[in-house]
Amino acid sequence: MMPTVAIVGRPNVGKSTLFNRIARQRKAIVEDRPGVTRDRIYAEVRHHERPFLLIDTGGYEPVTEEIILSRMRVQTEVAIEQADAIVFLMDVTSGLHAADREINDLLRRQGKPVFHVVNKVDSPAHEARAQEFYDLGIERFHTISAEHGLGVSDLVEELLAVLPPGGEQETDQGEIRVAIIGRPNVGKSSLVNRLLGAERVLVSPIPGTTRDSIDTPFTFNGRRYLLIDTAGLRRKAKVDEKLEKISAIQAIKAISRAHIVVMVLDAESGVTEQDLTVAGYAFEKDRALILVVNKWDLIEKDNATFGTFSEDVRGAFKFMPHAPLLFISALTGQRVTKLLPELERVFDQFDRALPTPALNKALQAAVERRSPPLFHGKRVKFFYITQTGVRPPTLTVFANRAEGVHVYYQRYLANQLRAAFGLEGVPMRLIFKDREKKG
Repeated sequence: MMPTVAIVGRPNVGKSTLFNRIARQRKAIVEDRPGVTRDRIYAEVRHHERPFLLIDTGGYEPVTEEIILSRMRVQTEVAIEQADAIVFLMDVTSGLHAADREINDLLRRQGKPVFHVVNKVDSPAHEARAQEFYDLGIERFHTISAEHGLGVSDLVEELLAVLPPGGEQETDQGEIRVAIIGRPNVGKSSLVNRLLGAERVLVSPIPGTTRDSIDTPFTFNGRRYLLIDTAGLRRKAKVDEKLEKISAIQAIKAISRAHIVVMVLDAESGVTEQDLTVAGYAFEKDRALILVVNKWDLIEKDNATFGTFSEDVRGAFKFMPHAPLLFISALTGQRVTKLLPELERVFDQFDRALPTPALNKALQAAVERRSPPLFHGKRVKFFYITQTGVRPPTLTVFANRAEGVHVYYQRYLANQLRAAFGLEGVPMRLIFKDREKKG
């Protein structure tokens, strides 16, 4: 499993800035105003070939009547609950707050590695002022400037030293790993039971019955599968939002382990923002995705219902137009049997090796249909294409000016190659390189 690091602290201490610095990307919104980051942001980070999941949280206010801040507090508690290590960020310019003390007390009870970090330290005067944070009763803290990068590398090095071993790649035992993901109570466990043909997983109408990811092996058509069921943890009956956020973390971890992701949607509630967030992670990881609309039996239908709903789902998931779309009822078993052959078909595409001569013929045909655009007044030329990886199919195209292949033309070529080889159900990586000059 991929180790997880959570960044926590009061509002406006620089958590999102530190997140961006460690993740090496501007993914979190940064603004000099408390409460800007109202939700956790996730990023897979890799330092020294060690991957881990980094979670940015909204500010933690131990006591507040304000709804947004109270929700942010709950979300931070969820992140702490799921993390393997915690970065507790404080602000030297505002000094030690009573809220810092309360957060420190909360973290002390977790029994997890906690890195106390004082941010915005970029002068000798700030270094001297930081000494007041020893009042927390801690033996050591890090001083950094997230904005300027001071001290961040040393912090990451020490983080890596305490994280448990793990990562995105599991030992390949020959099975096809399938992650069943979706919001709580959309019917994931019921779907697993239908697929297995037995009550192998506890099922309940109460959201969050499954307390952790459950791996269940089975065989279909002589091939071994591993189903990863990810209903969210449920420790306390607080608010539905807490459960939703826990399930998002678990889904992201499961996606990192899977070959194929089955995104279960609720026909009654439709597509939500969280569905898109988690599916977006599958997209970034180049995982094969199957969209499954559950509870289809509960929808009142007319002649236009299916078409309209399909268009709405396709519109929401337009960043993954290749994903197969199934409508089922896990409760009644309606059309559930279609999922297993679809898993088999999609994995065969995901793992397919394509012959080089056929690839070059398909590339030539695509170029003849539509020529590449000019780059700096000259035509981009493609010399040849070859497959350089599977899971997903990864194709490398050698050109005279690789940087001149516009993103729109890249999409055109990917679509043409996908159609030529029947790869409708899986993502495809298309890499463009300059051909090395001889001599």
